[in-house]
Amino acid sequence: MKKIGILNSEISKVISELGHTDTIVICDSGLPIPAHVKRIDLALKKGVPSFMDCLETVLLEMQVEQAFIALEMEQVSSKLKKQMEPLLDGVTVQEVSHEELKTLTHQAKAIIRTGEFTPYANIILHAGVIF
Repeated sequence: MKKIGILNSEISKVISELGHTDTIVICDSGLPIPAHVKRIDLALKKGVPSFMDCLETVLLEMQVEQAFIALEMEQVSSKLKKQMEPLLDGVTVQEVSHEELKTLTHQAKAIIRTGEFTPYANIILHAGVIF
Protein backbone atom coordinates (compact mmCIF):
# COMPACT_ATOMS: atom_id res chain seq x y z
CA MET A 1 0.00 0.00 0.00
CA LYS A 2 1.20 3.51 -0.83
CA LYS A 3 2.40 5.29 2.30
CA ILE A 4 2.15 8.98 1.34
CA GLY A 5 0.65 11.18 -1.33
CA ILE A 6 -2.41 10.64 -3.47
CA LEU A 7 -3.94 7.20 -2.93
CA ASN A 8 -6.15 7.29 -6.03
CA SER A 9 -4.10 5.32 -8.56
CA GLU A 10 -5.52 7.07 -11.63
CA ILE A 11 -4.79 10.58 -10.32
CA SER A 12 -1.34 9.54 -9.11
CA LYS A 13 -0.53 8.04 -12.53
CA VAL A 14 -1.77 11.08 -14.47
CA ILE A 15 0.28 13.50 -12.36
CA SER A 16 3.40 11.35 -12.67
CA GLU A 17 3.07 11.36 -16.47
CA LEU A 18 2.60 15.13 -16.89
CA GLY A 19 5.16 17.12 -18.82
CA HIS A 20 5.74 20.85 -18.84
CA THR A 21 2.53 22.69 -19.86
CA ASP A 22 0.35 19.56 -19.90
CA THR A 23 -2.99 20.22 -18.26
CA ILE A 24 -5.46 18.54 -15.98
CA VAL A 25 -8.87 19.80 -14.88
CA ILE A 26 -10.59 19.60 -11.52
CA CYS A 27 -14.29 20.19 -11.97
CA ASP A 28 -17.67 20.34 -10.29
CA SER A 29 -20.26 17.66 -10.88
CA GLY A 30 -21.84 19.44 -13.83
CA LEU A 31 -18.99 20.35 -16.20
CA PRO A 32 -19.31 18.56 -19.55
CA ILE A 33 -16.35 16.24 -20.09
CA PRO A 34 -15.20 15.69 -23.68
CA ALA A 35 -15.48 12.03 -24.71
CA HIS A 36 -11.81 11.82 -25.76
CA VAL A 37 -10.40 13.11 -22.44
CA LYS A 38 -9.68 10.70 -19.58
CA ARG A 39 -12.42 11.01 -16.94
CA ILE A 40 -11.50 10.33 -13.33
CA ASP A 41 -14.88 10.39 -11.64
CA LEU A 42 -14.68 10.79 -7.87
CA ALA A 43 -18.23 12.08 -7.35
CA LEU A 44 -20.07 10.05 -4.70
CA LYS A 45 -22.89 12.38 -3.69
CA LYS A 46 -23.60 16.10 -3.41
CA GLY A 47 -20.44 17.72 -2.05
CA VAL A 48 -18.36 14.55 -1.76
CA PRO A 49 -15.56 14.90 -2.43
CA SER A 50 -15.46 18.67 -2.48
CA PHE A 51 -13.68 20.72 -5.12
CA MET A 52 -11.40 22.21 -2.46
CA ASP A 53 -10.43 18.82 -0.99
CA CYS A 54 -9.46 17.61 -4.44
CA LEU A 55 -7.60 20.81 -5.37
CA GLU A 56 -5.63 20.83 -2.09
CA THR A 57 -4.64 17.19 -2.55
CA VAL A 58 -3.59 17.54 -6.19
CA LEU A 59 -1.53 20.64 -5.42
CA LEU A 60 0.51 18.68 -2.88
CA GLU A 61 1.95 16.55 -5.70
CA MET A 62 1.61 18.62 -8.87
CA GLN A 63 3.94 21.48 -9.79
CA VAL A 64 1.61 24.12 -11.26
CA GLU A 65 2.80 27.21 -13.09
CA GLN A 66 -0.49 28.50 -14.47
CA ALA A 67 -4.21 28.01 -13.92
CA PHE A 68 -7.43 28.98 -15.68
CA ILE A 69 -10.75 29.67 -13.98
CA ALA A 70 -14.05 31.07 -15.25
CA LEU A 71 -14.67 34.82 -15.07
CA GLU A 72 -18.12 33.99 -13.76
CA MET A 73 -16.67 32.51 -10.57
CA GLU A 74 -16.09 35.97 -9.06
CA GLN A 75 -19.74 36.94 -9.48
CA VAL A 76 -21.46 33.64 -8.67
CA SER A 77 -19.07 31.76 -6.35
CA SER A 78 -16.83 34.44 -4.84
CA LYS A 79 -16.51 32.56 -1.51
CA LEU A 80 -14.97 29.56 -3.29
CA LYS A 81 -12.66 31.83 -5.29
CA LYS A 82 -11.39 33.41 -2.06
CA GLN A 83 -10.78 29.94 -0.56
CA MET A 84 -8.71 28.98 -3.62
CA GLU A 85 -6.46 32.04 -3.64
CA PRO A 86 -4.05 31.00 -0.86
CA LEU A 87 -3.59 27.57 -2.46
CA LEU A 88 -2.59 29.21 -5.74
CA ASP A 89 -0.05 31.63 -4.29
CA GLY A 90 2.75 31.99 -6.84
CA VAL A 91 0.64 30.54 -9.66
CA THR A 92 -0.43 32.76 -12.56
CA VAL A 93 -4.23 32.58 -12.63
CA GLN A 94 -6.03 33.64 -15.78
CA GLU A 95 -9.75 34.25 -15.94
CA VAL A 96 -11.59 33.30 -19.13
CA SER A 97 -15.27 32.95 -19.96
CA HIS A 98 -16.88 29.69 -18.89
CA GLU A 99 -17.42 28.86 -22.56
CA GLU A 100 -13.71 29.32 -23.28
CA LEU A 101 -12.80 27.25 -20.24
CA LYS A 102 -14.98 24.40 -21.55
CA THR A 103 -13.17 24.64 -24.89
CA LEU A 104 -9.78 24.49 -23.16
CA THR A 105 -10.74 21.25 -21.40
CA HIS A 106 -10.46 19.46 -24.75
CA GLN A 107 -6.63 19.61 -24.48
CA ALA A 108 -6.48 18.18 -20.94
CA LYS A 109 -4.73 14.90 -20.17
CA ALA A 110 -7.46 14.15 -17.63
CA ILE A 111 -10.49 15.67 -15.93
CA ILE A 112 -11.13 14.91 -12.28
CA ARG A 113 -14.85 15.18 -11.52
CA THR A 114 -15.76 15.95 -7.92
CA GLY A 115 -19.10 15.91 -6.14
CA GLU A 116 -19.05 19.70 -5.91
CA PHE A 117 -22.38 21.48 -6.47
CA THR A 118 -20.97 25.05 -6.40
CA PRO A 119 -21.37 26.77 -9.78
CA TYR A 120 -18.13 27.40 -11.73
CA ALA A 121 -16.04 25.25 -9.37
CA ASN A 122 -13.67 24.32 -12.19
CA ILE A 123 -9.97 24.89 -12.70
CA ILE A 124 -7.46 23.99 -15.38
CA LEU A 125 -3.97 23.37 -13.99
CA HIS A 126 -0.89 23.69 -16.24
CA ALA A 127 2.06 21.61 -15.15
CA GLY A 128 5.28 23.41 -14.37
CA VAL A 129 8.75 22.02 -13.82
CA ILE A 130 10.58 21.64 -10.52
CA PHE A 131 13.98 22.71 -11.82
